[in-house]
Amino acid sequence: MKLKLGLPKGSLQEATFSLFERAGYSFKVSSRSYQPIVDDETLEPILLRPQEIPLYVQNGVIDAGLTGKDWIEDAGANVQEVCELRYSKLTNNPIQIVLAVHKDSGIESVQQLAGKRIATEYVRLATRYFADNNVHANIEFSWGADEVKVPELVDAIVVNTETGNSLRAHNLVIIDRLLTSTTRFIASPAAWVDGWKRERIQSLEILLTGAMNAAKLVGLKMNMPREQQAEILSLLPALQNPTLSPLADDRWIAAEVILSEKDVRDLIPRLKRAGATGLVEYPLNKVIY
Repeated sequence: MKLKLGLPKGSLQEATFSLFERAGYSFKVSSRSYQPIVDDETLEPILLRPQEIPLYVQNGVIDAGLTGKDWIEDAGANVQEVCELRYSKLTNNPIQIVLAVHKDSGIESVQQLAGKRIATEYVRLATRYFADNNVHANIEFSWGADEVKVPELVDAIVVNTETGNSLRAHNLVIIDRLLTSTTRFIASPAAWVDGWKRERIQSLEILLTGAMNAAKLVGLKMNMPREQQAEILSLLPALQNPTLSPLADDRWIAAEVILSEKDVRDLIPRLKRAGATGLVEYPLNKVIY
């Protein structure tokens, strides 16, 4: 048996492959191929636009997939959400689906867009949003490059943004936020009630979330004099209490801890000054809670 798995093609592709690699899976794909090769014979991956994945999963064409919460909401897809995976093309921050206008337009609210033209890839999501606000506007599908269309071609856009840099570069301002979105691992209703497929999906969930948990963490080993043990341990912010092990020389003790990669750069000099020696920092692939 195989699990048909939809992976996002485009801006999220490399970040997705990197996440799977940390989870223990190696993908190979040529520039013209939509069917990657993976070192797991139980998986049958296919690259699809993330916009397409929710409906393919809902309809059981593929068993599971990774896509954005924004595209699930836009499609109104009936899928089983397995877990949230907070990664994106630039950062691990969520993306925002926003309504934006030119800074000189004088438009400050959605109500001022009645009768105006709105460009977006999120036609269904935008249509529901304007209806919920009792505003009738002309919403048209856009193939992309939405920012350059304001104000010459359209009056406003509904787009996703991760940093806001592109909006600012085109002199656009956000007047409302429709949705906060992160990547989601989803399954089809049919696959979720299939015993083998559900177990396989849940195994992937464990490994992928473990890889996500480890993304900004490192392990740190050190030796410390017993006389300075209390002082040194007081410097360590840890997920749990540090693991302590006796050494052959009973005047010393070994400690191992998991902590934020950002914390390490400040901690190592402090630990060294406090008497710790043999400090070794090492990367983590997975952290399973």
